This record gives sequence, C-alpha cells and structure tokens, in this order.
Amino acid sequence: MDQTRLTLDVAEWVVDQQKRRLPEHVDHHVRRMILDHLAGVVASSVGPVAATVNAHVQRTYPGASATAIGFGRSSTLGAAVLNGMNGHGIEADEGYTPGSMHPTSAILPAVFAVAQEREAPADRVLLAAAIGMELSCRIAAAGHPATRNNHFHNTAIAGVLGAAAAVSVLLELDVNGVANALGIAGSHAGGLFEFLGQSAEIKRVHPGKAARDGIVSADLALAGLTGPTTVLEGTDGYFAAFAGSPGTDWFPSTVRDGLGEKWVILQTYVKPYPCCRHLHGAIDAVLALGRQHGINPDEVESVEIGTFTIATRHAGKKADNTLQAQLSLPFTVAVALLRGNVTLTDFDEATRANPAVHALMDKVSVYLDEAADNAYPKNGRPAEVTIQLKDGTRLTHRVEYPYGEPANPMTDADLEGKVQALTEPVIGIAGAKRLIEAAWGFSGLDFLDDIDSAITSAPAAVSG
Repeated sequence: MDQTRLTLDVAEWVVDQQKRRLPEHVDHHVRRMILDHLAGVVASSVGPVAATVNAHVQRTYPGASATAIGFGRSSTLGAAVLNGMNGHGIEADEGYTPGSMHPTSAILPAVFAVAQEREAPADRVLLAAAIGMELSCRIAAAGHPATRNNHFHNTAIAGVLGAAAAVSVLLELDVNGVANALGIAGSHAGGLFEFLGQSAEIKRVHPGKAARDGIVSADLALAGLTGPTTVLEGTDGYFAAFAGSPGTDWFPSTVRDGLGEKWVILQTYVKPYPCCRHLHGAIDAVLALGRQHGINPDEVESVEIGTFTIATRHAGKKADNTLQAQLSLPFTVAVALLRGNVTLTDFDEATRANPAVHALMDKVSVYLDEAADNAYPKNGRPAEVTIQLKDGTRLTHRVEYPYGEPANPMTDADLEGKVQALTEPVIGIAGAKRLIEAAWGFSGLDFLDDIDSAITSAPAAVSG
C-alpha cells in the first residue's frame, strides 16, 4: 500500500479545497457542529475545572484578541485553551466513531480564536473549520483502534493536526507552508489515556491543548520554521509513533481517498447524554427496556452488559467525582434505570452519593460481546443489556447504533432541545435562542461576546 507523499497530498488538498465552496449539506452540518460545540462550552464554563484552567490562562496568556466564553476577552492562545477545554468539559461534545475522537473541541476553538484576531469573514471561518475537522477525523480513523490500544487519546493527537490545517487556511499558507505546519504539529501531538484509571481532569484539557498547539504550529510555519513534510507517513512520523505499521495498524487510504468529494464529517454523531460515548448504547438499551416494560428498580436482580472491548474498560463502580461517573457504565446504567434519563444534573454530588444508585451499580456486570467487538468501530457501537428481575424474568435489548449516530441520527429539532437544556440554566431562554439563531445563520463571530456577556452578567450559576 502506497503511503508516500501522504503529508504533501493532504497539504495540496487543504490549499485546493479553498478554491471551492462547501457543498450545501456540508455547510449545514458544520453549523450543526458549531451549535453542539458551543452549547457544551457554555455549560462547562461555569464549572470548577474551567475556573482552574482560567487561572492558568490569566497568568500565562494575557491579551484581548479573542473571546474566552464565560471569562471575557483573552489572548488568541488563551481563548483556544479555555474554549477547547470547555468544549470537552462536560462530556457533551459530538464525535466521530471510526476515529473515536471529538473534532469540534480541538478545531473550532483554534479557528474561532484566530478568526477573531484576524477578522476573518464568515465563509472563510466555516471553510477552515470544515477542512480542519475533516482532516482530524480521517487521521484519527486511519490509526484507530491501534492508537487507542497504544494508550493515546485520538482527540488530542489527531486534533492538533486538524487544528494546524484549519489555522493554515486562515493564515493563507501555501502547500509548502501547510506541510510545514503539519510537520510542526506532529511534534506537538500527545495525550495519554492514563487519566482513565484516576479520572484525572487533564482529559478535559486535551482538546484545548490541541487547539492551542495547532495555532502555534501554523504560526511558526508562517514565520518560516520548517517541520518534516513527511510527518504522517515517515518512518519516525505520526503513524509510526502512535499506531504502527502501514496496512496493518494504520491505513493511508483512510486519510487520502475521496478528500474533498466524500466528507466524513457528515458521519459525526451527536450525544444525547453528557457522558462517554462508549456508554450510550447500554443507556439506550436500558431506557428502551424501561419504556417497554415499566421496570421497577427495586425488582432488579442483575444487569448484564455485553459490549466491545474499549467499552468494557468503563466498568468501574466508583463515582467519587463527576468524570469518574461520566466514564462508568454501572453508574450511568443505574441512573437510567432509576430516573428514565441521563442528564447533566445526574452527575451532581447528591446523585453520585445516592444509596439507591450504588445499590443498582453493584448489580451491574460488564462482559465482552464478540459480535460487538467485531462491529466496532466500523459498524456501530453495539451493546446488549439483559435485566433479570427478582421473579426470574429476563429482559434483553440490543442496540447497534446509539441515538445520535449517523445511522440513528438526531434531528435538528432535537439538537436544539439539547442546546436549550444545556444552556438555559446558564444564559437563560433569550441567550439560548440567540446562540441557536447565530449558529444556524452563521455570519461572523460577534455573537461570542454576546454569549460571554450573558454568562458573566448572570447570577452565579452552579455547574451540574
């Protein structure tokens, strides 16, 4: 399989794509992604991790060229760090299943910050965003699951390359400049999954780091710094480091084939529940069984969840903090059984300490389902849930594609409902309406300051 010139082929596409308008359906989908992203940023901005990262930004990145939503004006890099972190801060951001990554939280903060600094026109912003997210999804998918099995977080490692490409569009770099920006970004790529065992909050910062470093990479290329223009395919390059051997662990065709013709970002999903996407199939199954059978949680004897390998790693039964709960199949399934839904408020301290939740968590077991493992990531995120009641009744439901996947899509109306649920507690009904209208009718980034003002002028909001 020919992987030569992959980086230069990508750079040529980045430059060539700028000569063409986005197809209407791609343009619409990018606006969907912007809306979903900003809802998560708003909801996360009032949380404690946001305050911690803002303290760092205030010390390290002074300036006023871009909007750090919820924290006023900041420098370009500071806004990218904060907005990227908050995009991923409550586990509500969309994603791309074949690459197991979240493109919006790594790409859009970089694009918005640089676009504000340079006063870029709206069509250029949308184009840069589309190019960066498309590339990051393709790079992530080309190496997944090898990259994940090698302990790397795809959102961070692929996201920085997508962010560098997107910012290169705003900086109007030529093919050589884009290739150098990608080469520089390869040296910034990083993000370890060790956070999983301790639910360490650094996970939330990974997209912000990718956004920041993508800006740095493109700006250094603009200044004349060189990077390896074989960074993707080289023997010591990105895929060699993070995945392994071409044709076995990573596939050049996934990056290259159909660039500009087949837009893979159209296959991104939207999350209905603010928790790890690997948990959603099981949640959907439990909710379906609840609707069909009116299950009394007190009558549950056991809950068995069969799913794919990566999802089975989320079988922890501790919920000492929010992130731990958002990464736990037993916790989220227990909440779904008790409350008939899983919302942001269900991860608060009172719910995490609820004896009824913990009693149900103790009844949950997770096992590897071979059919599910064979299907993921190319053919869904399957989960099969069997609930056994104390009278011996066994109820089973299987989900191949969780709600929000391209094969089981969320409508625009339901997306607006999600946005309202996340943002109205922070910016009110009028603020949520303004956000929705601004994303659909995207004509520039002035509305970011309006949203920021709505957050900072509101009575103290409490994070869920």
